[in-house]
Amino acid sequence: MPWPLRWFARVLTVLLALALVLAGVLVYTVRKSFPQLEGSLRLPGLTGSVEIYRDKSGIPHIYADNSADLFMAQGFVHAQDRFYEMDFRRHLTSGRLSELYGRATLDQDKALRTMGWRKVAEQELPELAQQTQGYLNAYAKGVNAWLSANPNASDRSLEYSVLKIQNGEYTPEKWTTVDSVAWLKAMAWDLRSNMEDEIDRALALTKLPRERVEQLYPGYPFDRHTPIVNEGAVEQDRFDQRAVPRVRSNRVFTQAARTLDSVPSTMSAADREGIGSNSWVISGEYTASGKPLLANDPHLSPQLPSVWYQAGLHCRKITEDCQYDVTGYTFSGVPGVIIGHTDKISWGFTNLGPDVADLFLEQVEGDTYLYRGQRLKLETRKEQIKVAGGAPVTITVKSTRHGPLINEVMADARPSGEANAVALQWTALTPGRTVDAIFALNKAGDWEEFKAAASLFEVPAQNLVYADTAGRIGYQAPGRIPVREKGDGTWPVPGWTGEYDWKTAPIPYDQLPSVQDPADGFIVTANNAVIDPKRYKPLLTADWAQGYRSERIRDLIKEAIKKGPIDAATMARIQQDTHNGFAETLVPALMAVDLAGPAGEARQLLKTWDRKQGLDSAAAAYFNAVWRQVLKLTFDDDLPEAARPAGGDRWYEVIRGLLNLPDDPFWDDVTTKNLTETRDDILRQAMASAHQELAEALGEDVKSWRWGDLHRLELVNGTLGTSGIWPIEALFNRGPLGVPGGKDAVNATGWNVQRGYGITAVPSMRMVIDLSDLDKSRWINLTGASGHAFHTNYWDQAEAWAKGDLLPMYSKPESIKKAATHLLELSP
Repeated sequence: MPWPLRWFARVLTVLLALALVLAGVLVYTVRKSFPQLEGSLRLPGLTGSVEIYRDKSGIPHIYADNSADLFMAQGFVHAQDRFYEMDFRRHLTSGRLSELYGRATLDQDKALRTMGWRKVAEQELPELAQQTQGYLNAYAKGVNAWLSANPNASDRSLEYSVLKIQNGEYTPEKWTTVDSVAWLKAMAWDLRSNMEDEIDRALALTKLPRERVEQLYPGYPFDRHTPIVNEGAVEQDRFDQRAVPRVRSNRVFTQAARTLDSVPSTMSAADREGIGSNSWVISGEYTASGKPLLANDPHLSPQLPSVWYQAGLHCRKITEDCQYDVTGYTFSGVPGVIIGHTDKISWGFTNLGPDVADLFLEQVEGDTYLYRGQRLKLETRKEQIKVAGGAPVTITVKSTRHGPLINEVMADARPSGEANAVALQWTALTPGRTVDAIFALNKAGDWEEFKAAASLFEVPAQNLVYADTAGRIGYQAPGRIPVREKGDGTWPVPGWTGEYDWKTAPIPYDQLPSVQDPADGFIVTANNAVIDPKRYKPLLTADWAQGYRSERIRDLIKEAIKKGPIDAATMARIQQDTHNGFAETLVPALMAVDLAGPAGEARQLLKTWDRKQGLDSAAAAYFNAVWRQVLKLTFDDDLPEAARPAGGDRWYEVIRGLLNLPDDPFWDDVTTKNLTETRDDILRQAMASAHQELAEALGEDVKSWRWGDLHRLELVNGTLGTSGIWPIEALFNRGPLGVPGGKDAVNATGWNVQRGYGITAVPSMRMVIDLSDLDKSRWINLTGASGHAFHTNYWDQAEAWAKGDLLPMYSKPESIKKAATHLLELSP
């Protein structure tokens, strides 16, 4: 062999050997952190034996003889599968991300320290029931038992091995009860209501007159879309909203918006339009079994690992010391089950979306602010943020009586005689009892016990649907919902007058909307209006979703009732519905416009379109591209960047109104001189631009276009998966997957018209509960049980989720043991 070839062969051999060694090291490092699933382990702190059965999906069912052992074992299991996620979450909620990742997360920490989530959790803990505190302690003991047994980075998870490269000094602290409580603040933040809408209204007002801004926020269409319930409880005077003060620039609102954007999203997408959930419950009157059926699928941002962790918590025998037999979806880091069923009842959540946060404009001067004609001292506190690889950073958090000044996090506000600061008042910044509610729900056995548990669920306020094995169905709106002295919460309001302050007491729980066994025989919640304000006077919110999903679900249920008894398979099919609810309005308007050229061929796709948004639909691809262009061409020239449409059914209603106003100023493109565009000009341009966009992306043959080639889901690890370093991202991220549906279809796979068609919100799990036989219930998670990259259960449920499949949701001992592939026994 000539020497150049010999040299090349030797180099290649060395490189291959190094690659094999590195691969071996990676495999060893990865597998070293996989949890023990079989055999036996001693767990100091237990008082009795615990059994943990896992099926092929890695879903654990835990059996114990007392509640403390049950929750201690849950903490241990959560840590086995998800400790890095838990560790990340507690750093997030306490504003300490920079201790892990350096200056890259400093803005997030500043925003989170300003909010003070951790401080509120610390105040909340001693106010909880003693039993709740005991369960939180037991859970923390379980987490720490796992942590003590895994002292090395490689023992804990691959993320710690990677993190050690950048931050070699980091060692996780012991888990505390406050770590668990604080996570619920993140949950409350992601499920907040109209805070961004308040900011967006104010930003839009800097460019548009108020009446045009109001056009962008139409009221709920009660004449077309049915609310959840039709009963009220109390009368409360309603006041007209006084005009928001007009500031000379949008600087103060821009700073506030930047702060809100800096708070990391743990459950919801960065663009919140389209974030929501579906749940509905059907009486046994209409089911094949004669017992109720309940369905739920919360719509959140896609995450890897999933925000949810499936588990069963079972007392071997129900006694005073052990009252739990509950199966469902949990949060790693929090004991108990959030959504699921006991042996007698089931429940589901959708976001109620009440207006529980207000933005107060303040007049700040030096260390004082104006209130009712007097200068009051700002409350201040120093917060030191430790930064990996750098010096600590200290910030000063300032607050008025209304709350922290959120515009001051990023830049100092300049004193002036007008509004120059924004304070946030939010119910979650007051200590509450939501953790108590979790344990009460988990042992509820009937409607009365369920309602009592729901009364403790203060933030985030959720629509709770209910069904039980006795045949009863119901709905309850819980939550701490403020009563305002004046105003409707849709605009930032002057804080210095005191006119818009909150009253001391919120809406009483027994006066919140509730219904049991309604005449319809079913209840649907999908972030639609809870009740018509003509029949119910306390203000819940003015910013509902517009009811397209809920009305579609109602229609499908009515169709199913006509065809015959409904079963769990019918419920699952409804969850997969991809019908576009706005096509019936927009397509006729598009077909009426004169259109020449190649875009005309694309428009022909809409003539025979069935309005479904399946993977292979060319018409769905074109319609959604046209919709994107309609919104961008109509509004991007009129609105500040932060207030431009991301999509969602609010914009369905806006465009519905504008289609009847062909010469409305919104149709005009203000960037074109000496030309005034009308409705038909914009619709024509939208169809042409959509054709050009898809021809470039998918080819000239319009019939070969596929919605699934545009509408794709990337499963991105929320920490190292966004590092910007491709080899590291490749270790943790998965996908893409083509997924059917759309932003306000029942199968709500959201996307942002400003950024493209990539999926930003998903049904984060799906669940169908059969109250005739709980073992016939079905469920699916977005990804999998494990948080360990390369583990079999890291994302093993994702393809089934994308196809719309569901897995058996066993809860009876005999079924669980039969399906088990692993058994781990824990002893004291």
